Amino acid sequence: MESPIERIKISQTAKEQLIKLKRHTKIEQWNILCRWAFCRSLAEPAAPTPVPIPQDSNVELTWRVFGGEMADILLLALKQRCHNDGLDTDKETLITQFRLHLHRGIGYLAGDPNIKRIEDLIELATKKVQSS
Repeated sequence: MESPIERIKISQTAKEQLIKLKRHTKIEQWNILCRWAFCRSLAEPAAPTPVPIPQDSNVELTWRVFGGEMADILLLALKQRCHNDGLDTDKETLITQFRLHLHRGIGYLAGDPNIKRIEDLIELATKKVQSS
């Protein structure tokens, strides 16, 4: 499936938050942490606040690197979330919503005092599933 999102460049603040997460979880790859963050944001019932997000760091990923084997599934999840939030699924909306979800998710994970190791991420994900 062709993604309208070609390249992802994150903010300097998000980069610093990812560095903190790398240190805590020992997950070294930006793309894996970004996938966790994106999914964490999608799990929130409220839509992300539409705020401007600078692209002022040197961390940049292609969509394929970000998504890996899950790229098509993640794109479908984004489209479904846009639909659920009453938004269009045109290219610009998808790009904007992806950036908002990614950065919100990074902030949520980095700000969670319970995430000290990779097992805490797994516990967070399974707790959400069990409570649904």
